[in-house]
Amino acid sequence: MFDLVITNGTVVLPSGAAPADIAVAGQTIAAISGPGLLSGVGAQRVVDATGQIVIPGGIDPHIHCSMTMPGPAGTSFTSEMPSVVSKACLFGGTTTMCDFVFWQNSGTLHDAVDFRRDEFDSRCYSDYALHLGVESPLPTAILNEIPALVHAGYPTVKMFTTDITPGRMAHLTNFGDIWEVLKVLAHQGGLALIHAEDNDLVMHMYEKLIAEDKTGFEHLAEAHTVMSEELSFNRVIGLAQNVPGAALYMVHTSARTGVEALTRARANGFPIYGETLHQYIMFNAEDYKRPNGQIYHTYPSLKYPEDQKALWSGMRSGALQCVATDEVCCPLQVKLLGNRIDDTTGGNSGVEPRISLMYTEMVTKRGFSVEHFVDLVSTNAAKIMGLYPRKGVLAVGSDADIVLLDPKLNHTIDGSALHSVDYSPWNGWEVAVWPSMTMLRGKVMVEGGQFNGDLSDGTFIPRKIPEEIRRGPAV
Repeated sequence: MFDLVITNGTVVLPSGAAPADIAVAGQTIAAISGPGLLSGVGAQRVVDATGQIVIPGGIDPHIHCSMTMPGPAGTSFTSEMPSVVSKACLFGGTTTMCDFVFWQNSGTLHDAVDFRRDEFDSRCYSDYALHLGVESPLPTAILNEIPALVHAGYPTVKMFTTDITPGRMAHLTNFGDIWEVLKVLAHQGGLALIHAEDNDLVMHMYEKLIAEDKTGFEHLAEAHTVMSEELSFNRVIGLAQNVPGAALYMVHTSARTGVEALTRARANGFPIYGETLHQYIMFNAEDYKRPNGQIYHTYPSLKYPEDQKALWSGMRSGALQCVATDEVCCPLQVKLLGNRIDDTTGGNSGVEPRISLMYTEMVTKRGFSVEHFVDLVSTNAAKIMGLYPRKGVLAVGSDADIVLLDPKLNHTIDGSALHSVDYSPWNGWEVAVWPSMTMLRGKVMVEGGQFNGDLSDGTFIPRKIPEEIRRGPAV
């Protein structure tokens, strides 16, 4: 007897969307069949999904929980803890989130991993994975720690080509250190995650704008420019192309120039993958002029309508594989503390509405197939990040991470009714679907607006980047 059978839904399978039954036994998917065939076999519970879309649990490859962020005038704050963010994930249909372990010039990289695992273990409702992160100056001892951690399930390393803001963020990894990390990852089977902006140009524009008294946050797109993305993307791609076996994942692509660089490199067979954010495809630099315009911001800045058009085209063409959030979950009061180009808080609370918003914007409004939508919010991230086929797919033997999207739950988003903080940039946006049920490894975590999770439910997922991902643009 199965533990649970979902019947009568439209199930998004690797072969395409079709009416099907899914049976769950324990933590995994035990069987998939034609509609109505499994419900009669016997199960402790049968869920009738008539009229609903059944998808694999969402995967957000870019989350920042419990992250200390600089505020204005020397202040700082810490983004919401994993328990808060993971709960919002599950309400929105995301079952696995990928966060970061940042080494910042003290202690060992293993110490940083241990500290971060302690922040998550038994403190996270959803499953999670962790990327490493390093910055310059990068001692040889830290570089030498990376191979063991890659093989322990941390095969991705994030690096910044900019300090982001002058004297405040300071995460830059210089190109010599990026080169050394790329060589280690190429040899060990890892993947480099790059926040790519041209530091010289970004800092020049900050100096110029401050001198011209253009210090309001509405000028952020003039500091973090389209040209900066062009220069930095092409420079880091050129560097990586000279490291045999190197592979790149470009985080939060924001401009048409980034899409163009990704397109060219992929056409040449280079293993490079692109991520954008739902902020970038739904908001642009004009939104900074709206009341409380800081709520739309993350780094790099919002760009322009032509860049939004290029991002949508890049998702259609395959230049961009993932839609993430760059989640930095904090209350509205904290988000609004900064109001200058050099002190505005990046990131926002976006993980809960991500899947329903993207279904609405992709499938309902723009005619994307439901299969392509699932690729962009789940399957591609699973494949690129080394979670597939355990995650990101409805298949026999995969984790029973299953989400039912119900068109009958269409509504207008009320930011105050979400489950992380007290605002949402998408307040007032219409969504065509909303999850009626979210399952994590066979357990019904959310159903009918009721949360059933326990902090012991979430678990760390070690990863290994597949060879096909590192050989060429396989997704």
